[in-house]
Amino acid sequence: MFVRAYPGGKPASPPSGPSLLLPFVADGELLVHHDRHGARLLRAETAPEGALFVGTLDGLPCLAYTQPSTADDDAVEPEDIKRLGLRSLFGHMSDDEVTVAGYASQLIRWQKNARFCPACGGPTHNDDGWNQKCAACGFSHYPPATPAVLILVHDGAGNILLAQKEGWGKRYSILAGFVEPGESLEDCCRRETVEEVQVTVGECTYDGSQPWPFPHQLMVGFVCRYESGTITPDPTELSHAAWFHHTALPELPPSYALSRQLIDRWVAQQGK
Repeated sequence: MFVRAYPGGKPASPPSGPSLLLPFVADGELLVHHDRHGARLLRAETAPEGALFVGTLDGLPCLAYTQPSTADDDAVEPEDIKRLGLRSLFGHMSDDEVTVAGYASQLIRWQKNARFCPACGGPTHNDDGWNQKCAACGFSHYPPATPAVLILVHDGAGNILLAQKEGWGKRYSILAGFVEPGESLEDCCRRETVEEVQVTVGECTYDGSQPWPFPHQLMVGFVCRYESGTITPDPTELSHAAWFHHTALPELPPSYALSRQLIDRWVAQQGK
């Protein structure tokens, strides 16, 4: 089980002894041990200097850092060490390790981007938890978590509204959108369905959430009942949208995505 380093208070020092390493390289890729059995976090007996202690996994400290670049851009890692993007970890690494990697990637990005105050431009320092405080004006800011909704629209008769975007190939998914200031999650669902497909929905029921580190979303899933309107996709957002019966669904997102999990749970309820 993954336990964060500290839910509050000052950053803690990692326990001594063996550690799990999360070295990030260019474009946010992670160096991992990779073989025919899948991907695993690297292990080391000593902590790299300056590494960020993000928590423990099954009692082992998890240490994240940016891998220093070398003069040789063509340097090759050992055969069993691979550079993988975060999306490539899903399905190839344990769920706990994926959670650690996603969390660590956001904190490494935060550490890089929060060095200066967004209010006055002054330098910042760690003050409490992951909080960065400005030495000049006292402004404090924290790692962002941006809420976004996933919207499964159904008609109550076994049909689900699925949409497609340019570049997705044959894949379809449910609707999605970012929450705006002053907006509830349910109101966001209703606004997005009108904006994206000209459809109105009524009851919206919460059905799970998922951290999504691309770069720092929190995806919140809802199942919404269709009320009215003819599907008319916004061409700036979608290339196609239509009703699909639960027995004849198109290609869907991969199983690790909350959007697919919402669809699978909804399909399982049909005919009961």
